[in-house]
Amino acid sequence: MILDNIKEIEKLDSQNMLGSLQLLSKQIEEVLESSKNLKVPANYKKIDRILVLGMGGSALGAHIFKSVFKSELKVPVEILNDYEVPEFVNNKTLVIGSSYSGNTEEVVNALKQAKLKKGKIIIISSGGKLASFAKNNKLPALIFSTNNNPCGSPRMGLGYSIVGQLILLGELGLIKLTKKQINELALTFSKYDGLFGVFVKTKDNPAKMIARDIKNRSVWYVASEHLSGNVHVAANQMNENAKRFAGYFLIPELNHHLLEGMINPVENKKNLVFLFLDSNLYHKRNQKRFEITAQVLDKNKISHVSYYLAEKDKLGQACESLVLGSYVSYYRALLDGIDPTDIPFVDFFKEQLSK
Repeated sequence: MILDNIKEIEKLDSQNMLGSLQLLSKQIEEVLESSKNLKVPANYKKIDRILVLGMGGSALGAHIFKSVFKSELKVPVEILNDYEVPEFVNNKTLVIGSSYSGNTEEVVNALKQAKLKKGKIIIISSGGKLASFAKNNKLPALIFSTNNNPCGSPRMGLGYSIVGQLILLGELGLIKLTKKQINELALTFSKYDGLFGVFVKTKDNPAKMIARDIKNRSVWYVASEHLSGNVHVAANQMNENAKRFAGYFLIPELNHHLLEGMINPVENKKNLVFLFLDSNLYHKRNQKRFEITAQVLDKNKISHVSYYLAEKDKLGQACESLVLGSYVSYYRALLDGIDPTDIPFVDFFKEQLSK
């Protein structure tokens, strides 16, 4: 089996996505070091809303912090995946422009609009147009290198984007997050790399077993509350890394409509698999909903797999889920004989769009 053969893995993984997975904890250390140069004006704390501009992997950090810190954030968070900023943007809106490359056209365009509306702009990027925009307009910016993401894919640089955005919020006093806690996040990433990584045999490795059990099915992730952002991340990675149709649903919302959608088409029982991220930190009613939802899937003979989170706090579980989802998509790509880093249709699309 290829998952237990490091030489075969290295042959298929031509751009070293494995290296990026193994260096997630180092990405955190690196972005924390870069943040020492960050200087945020005092008036940036006088806001009534947060707007995060980002596409694909660069927006995933916002989905994580929005769900994990929902009970702590005292201002609403909106995530924009588009060119045009909402009308509500004004001088009390914190606008976070997030782009791994710094050249994402939707983000660049939206930032220009946000500046005209006098939004309080802060940049997080590895460079590019966003870094120049920040410098030319004297805006605070967290500029990181990409030394610990050898495959170069933004979706595998989540240590930079997710923790970078947490650092920004911490600097502004919008969440309580110390440097000690950030270092603990790095340790959590490293811990689960040790549990889910390539050197742990399939029989002892939950990520490998889940990837194996998915087989040839469309993958639908299910979570609730603080892990809502994680299933968004996991679905994105399954799409891009494993080239597999995947999406996500959230409990309790799915219980109000999706259950009746299990019946048709009849091929559902052959084509779908649901992956539950189950947590003892969910509301007790939601925990019961997970159990009953699984029963409904059983009645419809639709496959499902559950992973029970082990960490004791919400942020720790989010980190655990992030490493799990990343490895599951990576292993599924390998099992299907796919180089996980290549994104031929996204590259084609960008090439055509640039003409």
